[in-house]
Amino acid sequence: MITPNPALQLHWIENDEARSCRWHSESGAPAPKRVQIADDRMNVETAYKLACEGTALLWRGDYHNAKQLLQALARRIDKKPAKASKKAKVPESAKEAFNLHRQAQSQRARVLAMVLVPFEADYRITLRRAPDVTQACREVYGEPSTAFVASLRELLGLIGAHEWRKNGVEIAALGAKIHPYYGVFSPVRGEYIDLLAKAPLPSTTLAFDIGVGTGVLSALLVKRGVKKVVATDQDLRALACARENVDRLGLSDQIELLQADLFPPGRAPLIVCNPPWLPARPNSPIEYAVYDPDSRMLRGFLAGVADHLEPQGEAWLIMSDFAEHLGLRTAAELQGWIEAGGLTVAGKVDIKPRHPKSTDENDPLHAARVKEVTSLWRLKLK
Repeated sequence: MITPNPALQLHWIENDEARSCRWHSESGAPAPKRVQIADDRMNVETAYKLACEGTALLWRGDYHNAKQLLQALARRIDKKPAKASKKAKVPESAKEAFNLHRQAQSQRARVLAMVLVPFEADYRITLRRAPDVTQACREVYGEPSTAFVASLRELLGLIGAHEWRKNGVEIAALGAKIHPYYGVFSPVRGEYIDLLAKAPLPSTTLAFDIGVGTGVLSALLVKRGVKKVVATDQDLRALACARENVDRLGLSDQIELLQADLFPPGRAPLIVCNPPWLPARPNSPIEYAVYDPDSRMLRGFLAGVADHLEPQGEAWLIMSDFAEHLGLRTAAELQGWIEAGGLTVAGKVDIKPRHPKSTDENDPLHAARVKEVTSLWRLKLK
């Protein structure tokens, strides 16, 4: 008999009875230690106080009222009291502003994750007016097994991801849609795609795409005339996502997908990599598409290119300099890693970001965002 992992079991008292159920969190968060039953009678101030203290609220009321409570909690968190605003620390640097912003994001996520909903073994939610979330759950959790409890915030993320996956993201440079999966970076920031669409190809025989994600860059390379692309990723969900997109686009004969940490075997005349842009620790597994702890992927790519690039080939590194404006990495560090990898810069194409945050003056990182430039670095062997 297998002993259940205590971190994956949720325990609470209901109707004077001790109860327990399997706990699930895609972020890997442990089961809350304190749980209180909550329903439509609970007001936002009580919920906010309990959640801040670390008490989770297992919902037994109307599903839509639970969603409204979650929205009210988000507004309550974002509304800074006048006294607290006057005492708030003014960051002395962009790096400190980033760290304070990340702390606030993490705390906000912890509080909002305290509203819980129960799932039956077949993914039904036995709450009034609860929607059918079976397909959204299957896409992320896999085949159902036993009843469990998860956070409402996570469920809403699954539902949103299901809609993105179903409807797709229009990619102008591709003339087609890409359908992202939950936890796989969605190609909504089109500037880096535009860079890859316009850079002069050094060869059309073969390309490696390192960190394939949704498969958008591999598909674009084929559209531009590259006959064969070998694309890698270490994340199985990303590979499944890329496979579906490649199949949808009818490119399965030209794009080979491999599970690998960085490079496939052999050499290619073109190697493309669009690593996570910020060297910081992710707060959850789904943030690994944005945050690269200690620039591990970036440094690994630059250190390994020379062993996989053909003599006259090019390695294309697609990067934003946002980390530099935040004080998380210097331009000199990046240049040093390029040189240490036996590489030289043959050229660089720049583009300014167009996403909404780049012009939002209320964004806490606005001072760094207005300076941000996204670049395609053309690297060659020395």
